[in-house]
Amino acid sequence: MDAGVGQTTHDVSSDPTPGAAAAAPPTPALVHAEKLPRDLSPWGMFMQADLVVKAVMIGLILASVMTWTVWLAKTIELWAAKHRIRHQLRRLNTANSLSEAAHLVDAKRGAVPAMINAAIAETRASWDVADKYAIKERIQARLDRVENAAGRDINRGTGVLATIGSTAPFVGLFGTVWGIMNSFIGISEAQTTNLAIVAPGIAEALLATAFGLIAAIPAVIVYNHFARAIGSYKALVGDASVTVIGLVSRDFDRGVRPELRAAE
Repeated sequence: MDAGVGQTTHDVSSDPTPGAAAAAPPTPALVHAEKLPRDLSPWGMFMQADLVVKAVMIGLILASVMTWTVWLAKTIELWAAKHRIRHQLRRLNTANSLSEAAHLVDAKRGAVPAMINAAIAETRASWDVADKYAIKERIQARLDRVENAAGRDINRGTGVLATIGSTAPFVGLFGTVWGIMNSFIGISEAQTTNLAIVAPGIAEALLATAFGLIAAIPAVIVYNHFARAIGSYKALVGDASVTVIGLVSRDFDRGVRPELRAAE
């Protein structure tokens, strides 16, 4: 009797029931080890990225290098220009006539010597004009041209900063969109939504956006800094223009043409 009971128990336990089979969890899909990413560092993600995403990242790196190159070159140029015009403006303020200013500001470079030479050249060209007010207007027009030229020269190179600051985020976004699109294509081909498969492509795509921000943020900051510094420089050039026209007016009021004083 015990053997029969044992046999019956064994038969019941060994027969699978439909309910037990339905309750068993599905076997998860295995991910091949060779498909898993081995290096998720920025350099590793760059090396594993798609060719288009790589090109976007390289372009943004070059844009960032260009930003810092412009920053260094423009900082030196602005410092030298401001130092030069402040020194020349101090000398100009001590002059009592245009000819004296020409002797005190004895330099070849800078906006101040160019303004003095322009004023002297116009008075020499207008030696037979009796109307001193018309001469001063023409001198002022020449000084405005010199002032505008100085502004254009000092602004040279800053436009690329504005371009990088405004376009770099969108270039990085293009790389992100391209990388995510490739990730979804990979999901379709692998027929799995396992994050171990799709996450590396998404991370590489987001890295392109990070590169875009790294290139854009310094460019905007440097551009705004240079905009303030260039505005200060233009104010100094405007002061020099007012001082030169003041010397011309003083010479005319004294009844002595600046070109005669300069020729002495």
